[in-house]
Order: sequence, then C-alpha cells, then structure tokens
Amino acid sequence: MFDAHYTPLDRALIALNNALDALGSGAAARRPSPAAGLESAPMSESERRDVAGLMRINHTGEVCAQALYLGQAALARNAQTRAHLLHAADEEADHLAWCAARLHTLRSRPSLFNPLWYAGSYALGALAACAGDGPSLGFVAETEHQVEAHLQSHLERLPDADTASRAILEQMKQDEARHARQAIDRGGTSLPWPIPGLMRLSANLMKAVAYRI
Repeated sequence: MFDAHYTPLDRALIALNNALDALGSGAAARRPSPAAGLESAPMSESERRDVAGLMRINHTGEVCAQALYLGQAALARNAQTRAHLLHAADEEADHLAWCAARLHTLRSRPSLFNPLWYAGSYALGALAACAGDGPSLGFVAETEHQVEAHLQSHLERLPDADTASRAILEQMKQDEARHARQAIDRGGTSLPWPIPGLMRLSANLMKAVAYRI
C-alpha cells in the first residue's frame, strides 16, 4: 500500500480510495460478523433508537480508527511498524463493516460528520507518526485502551434483548485489547500529560455528536 516506488500522485490516490472505502460502502469484512445467525428479541422504539445511537458512535469510532492507522502507516519510519499498523487497520475494517451492517438492520444511518472525523483522525495519525514509532505506537495503545473502556460502557447499556449488537461489541473489545498489547510489545511508549486527557475530551465530543447526528 505504501511501496517506496509509488509516486506522490499514487500515494494521494491510494489515500483517497482508502477514505472513500471507510466513508462509503467499500469497507468489506474479512471475518464473518459475530452477529451472524443471531436473532435479537424485539425491542421497544426507544430501545432501538438508543442502540442505533450507540452503534453509530461505534461506527464513527471505526472510521476514525481507519484514518488514524492509515495516517500513522503513511509516515511510519520502520517497515515492520508500518506492516503492523496496516494489519490492524484491516481488522478495524471488519469492525467498520459489522457496525455498518448493524446500523442498517436497526434502520439507522452513519454519522453525517464522518468525513470531518476521518480528516481530523488522519491528520492526528500522521502527526503521531512524525514523533517516531515509539510515541506513535504509544498513541495506538492509549487509543485502544480508551476505546476498550467505552465499549464496556456500551455493553453495560445495551438491552438484554439485543444479542446481535452485544456479540459485535464483545468481539471488538477483544480485538482492541489485543491491538493495545501488540502496540506496547512493539515498543509503544507512554504518552506525556496532557495528551491522554485531550484524547478523552476529543472522543467525548465525537460520541456526543455521533449519537445524535
């Protein structure tokens, strides 16, 4: 994806194609959805709207994850770090496709602000990569720890009847925890204050907007 022989135009077109995949219907899951074959019990209209809002947040989070990983991979200094980031992005694409399918089943739609979140996240990923592979991988680990925590809060909020959404979020939570461990094992360094707090503030803003719009 980021071969050294690619021209700047090639790289720009690849980045544009990746963005269109994440923001449109091009993201395809390589793994079957954990919700496949599960039939959730009927929910009330208020429960359906609440679950749709939660899944819209998670879908937006996966849009951001695609942009972060690809932005970091584009400027990674080490080929192994780049390969790790691209592999993680592939797994996050599964999450993106699963959330999109669940939103469709819930008769809802993705956030209208996803293009904005994607652009901002790609810039953040590229900025993290400029600091070096250690801080960049540390950024991955901190991001995944925060995502893992918010997925747990969503699992606690889901109605018992919604086994399909629960199965998706549980698998996502496992994957995010593994991505964080792998980033640390590969040399990720702890982020200095106040970066983790700023990341949480940004994530809270995204969640508040994506839940509704």
